Amino acid sequence: MAEDDAQPDPERAIELLWGTPEPERPGLSLGRIVAAAVEVADAEGLAALSMRKVAERFGTTTMSLYRYVPGKAELVELMRDAVYGRFPMEPSDGLGWRAGLERWARRAWEMHRHHPWLVDSAGSRRLPGPNIMAEYDHALDVASRSGLAPAQVIAVVNLVGGFVESVARQAGETAELQRGTGVSHERWWSERESLFERMDAYPALERLWKDGGMDAPLDPFEFGLQRTLDGVQALVESRGREVMRDETELGECAVCGKELDGGGRGRPRDYCSRACQQRAYRRRQAGTS
Repeated sequence: MAEDDAQPDPERAIELLWGTPEPERPGLSLGRIVAAAVEVADAEGLAALSMRKVAERFGTTTMSLYRYVPGKAELVELMRDAVYGRFPMEPSDGLGWRAGLERWARRAWEMHRHHPWLVDSAGSRRLPGPNIMAEYDHALDVASRSGLAPAQVIAVVNLVGGFVESVARQAGETAELQRGTGVSHERWWSERESLFERMDAYPALERLWKDGGMDAPLDPFEFGLQRTLDGVQALVESRGREVMRDETELGECAVCGKELDGGGRGRPRDYCSRACQQRAYRRRQAGTS
C-alpha cells in the first residue's frame, strides 16, 4: 500500500493523540516533527508530504522519525489536531445559537484558508484528538441553544461544518490549479470564447449572463453560510410553532367536555380532573363506555 493510501493504526494514533505529552527537549521531538510536517503541507500540499521531506528539515534520516511516529498516516492525524489547537475558540457566553454557529463557522473557514490541506485529510474515520473534540463540543453546545432535539443539534453542526469544508475544498482546488498553471481562474475562463459562442442554446443561462449575473459573483462563503443558517433558523422556528400549537390546542376532557388547561406534564391529558378520570375508569369496568 502506498504511503498516501495507508490508513493509520487506530490504537497507535489514539495513543499518540491522547497520551501524556512528552517533555520538550533539545533536538528532535514529536511536537517538532508535527510542526515541520504542517509547514511542508502548507507549502506543498498533503500529497507532497512524506516522512523523507520532514526528516530533511532536521538534517536527519527518515528512520529517526519512526522512533516518534509510525508513519505518515498517524502523522497526519497529529497534524490535524495540532492545527485545531492553533485556533482556539473564544467563550461564547451570551451568544445565541445563530451568532455562535456563525462565529464557529468563520473560525473553521479561517483555519482552512491557512491550511488548505485540511480538506484532503478529512474522512469519516479520521480520529479526533483533544483539540478537535473541544472544538466539536463547543459547536454542539452553541447549537443546543436552538432548543432543537438532540439528533437535530448534531445534524445541524455536521451541516454547517460540511458547508465550510465544501467551500474550502472548492477554494483549494482553484488555488492549486492557479499555482500549478500560473493562470488565474478568472483569466482561464475569460479565454474560453469558443465555449461562450455555444451558449445560445441555453436561454436561461444566456439571459442571466447578459443581465450581468456573472459580472460580480457573490462570495460563496458569505452567501452560503447565511443561507445555511437561514435553513436552520426555519427549522428552529417551525419547531417553535409546533410547541405553541401543542400548548394552545389542548382539547377537551373525554368525560365532561370541559376544555383542558394544559397543566400536566408528560403524556397529553385526556381528563380535566382526577374525578373525571375515575368516572371514565368506572364506565370501562361497567362496560358502558
